Amino acid sequence: MAARRKLVELVEACRRHGVPVTVQRRAVLEVLASREDHPTADQVWDAVRERLPGLSRTTVYRVLDTLVGLRLAVKTCHAGSNVRFDAKTGRHHHLVCVQCERVMDLDVPDLDALDLPDTRASGFEVEDYSVYFRGRCVACRQGRRPGAARKARRTTPRGQRGGKR
Repeated sequence: MAARRKLVELVEACRRHGVPVTVQRRAVLEVLASREDHPTADQVWDAVRERLPGLSRTTVYRVLDTLVGLRLAVKTCHAGSNVRFDAKTGRHHHLVCVQCERVMDLDVPDLDALDLPDTRASGFEVEDYSVYFRGRCVACRQGRRPGAARKARRTTPRGQRGGKR
């Protein structure tokens, strides 16, 4: 259902901005809207290639950038990780596993009501915000993700623990 709604939004946004509605844009948005795991561009490319085997990685990157520009997707970024994409464009927050880099949505209405800081002195204008909580997911805490512990050791600076920085 979400994918169908997103496709309607795609057609409307493309018409407003004079951008063609292509098979590639539809396929990328369908894949993105059907996932909740905040995939990387390469993960989207892998999924779309099942439908469009000749589709290049570069095209998927360009389509994702177009979808972000049309505000049909957002980039979610956090330190030390690949950029991930999300078709859920409204304000929402995330849990980020520092071991396996899994990103999960977090629905806490109180976070949506935070007062924005006064940034006038710096000249910076806050348009929106998203809160990221870093920790370890259940699977990593229980040792159920092969290679996750090895990856955490490799990405954690020597002498530091994986907690707050």
